Amino acid sequence: MCEVLYEGKSKTVCRGPDGGSLILRYRDSATAYNGEKKAELDGKGKLNAAISHKLFGFLEGHGIKTHLLEAQGDTAALVRKADIVMVEVIVRNVAAGSFSKRYGVPEGSELKNTVVEFSLKSDELGDPLICESHITALGLATKEELDEMTRLSLRINDLLCPLFARAGIRLVDFKLEFGRAGGELILCDELSPDSCRFWDIATGEKLDKDRFRRDLGDVLAGYADVLRRLADV
Repeated sequence: MCEVLYEGKSKTVCRGPDGGSLILRYRDSATAYNGEKKAELDGKGKLNAAISHKLFGFLEGHGIKTHLLEAQGDTAALVRKADIVMVEVIVRNVAAGSFSKRYGVPEGSELKNTVVEFSLKSDELGDPLICESHITALGLATKEELDEMTRLSLRINDLLCPLFARAGIRLVDFKLEFGRAGGELILCDELSPDSCRFWDIATGEKLDKDRFRRDLGDVLAGYADVLRRLADV
């Protein structure tokens, strides 16, 4: 067993083999509505780990630096240690979820441009939206870091959208986290159906965490379908 440093809602961070690395373990825990809804879904951690590792590897191959060093077994990864920026970046290609509720826009509505939002990384406060001047005023990130996070997020979107389209999946929106390491920003956390909205292009079927949030049933079938399709592209 590794020495646990931090336990999040669905992942556990353990001490790594040296001072510059950590072990990230994906658990079977599922949560929604800021932890109000919880369940254990056997096999979820393995699916999320496989999907995230594949996507991080794809991005690394296209010049995006990430924290992933190597996969370790089915549910863990050796990752580069980073100082996490306490701001999450949300990229939206299609109106859905909180965006639709906030602005009264029907889910599935096309957006005239890609939306980039920032939210404060705080479970206690419910990860509220935060603007750039608030972020810099609180010292969470510099203006230069925010510009770079935005640039990287849009580049990631430009890479992932056609990848998922080839798999017959619409990348509706997704959340990213960045960290500081070696004087630069690197992509951290995960890219999985827990942090992205994936819809089948032909049918609109949801293949992500909304199956759990909204009691749509057969949650892991959606996750497994994403992994299966990615294996073919």
